[in-house]
Amino acid sequence: MNPVVLFGASRGLGFEVARYFRAMGAEVYAMVRKPERAATLEEMGVNVVLGDALERKSIKAFLDSSPENAVAVSTMGSFQADTPVDYVGHRSVIDELEQRNLRRFIMVTSLGCGDSWSYLSDKAKAVFGNSVREKSLAESWLTTSGLDYTILRPGGLQDGEVTGQGKLYNEGEVHGLITRSEVARMIYQLICDDNAIGKVYACVDPVFTKNIIK
Repeated sequence: MNPVVLFGASRGLGFEVARYFRAMGAEVYAMVRKPERAATLEEMGVNVVLGDALERKSIKAFLDSSPENAVAVSTMGSFQADTPVDYVGHRSVIDELEQRNLRRFIMVTSLGCGDSWSYLSDKAKAVFGNSVREKSLAESWLTTSGLDYTILRPGGLQDGEVTGQGKLYNEGEVHGLITRSEVARMIYQLICDDNAIGKVYACVDPVFTKNIIK
């Protein structure tokens, strides 16, 4: 596999992506904002660069120092943050990627984004609505770019190991749960699948939940 540049690696899903890719032998480059988050990633063999995705110059410097044949993955999110990174950060990442030969990009958002907004409950819209709307704007910016993109919308994220049972859906109403480790496995799978270019998928895991597909 080509080297991977990873945004959002310091914790949560992004950290599990870094761990899974390193376990698969991939060379991983990650930009993190807080120095204290770097040590554990470096112990895994991740090449860490300090930077802030809200600063275009940080993204530019990070990508300038990354291999030209890399593929990009982003799990960035900022639920209830004072300055959300979901749209602004992703827009800068997408714009910088378009200036380079790094064409392949997988962006992780969430169920409820884009055309799946109507499937969110009123409660979910009240709690997560602003974050989902920011992510939806990022999806729109990406789908109108020149990148070889794939968008992945996971269900509710859980702690736990890889199950190998996660399912992808590209139409209909989807609800469910999935572990962060299993999402990492599915991202790896999608990077290796040229047929996934230009596609938007939801993903959940039947091991943890009953899916509703209509």
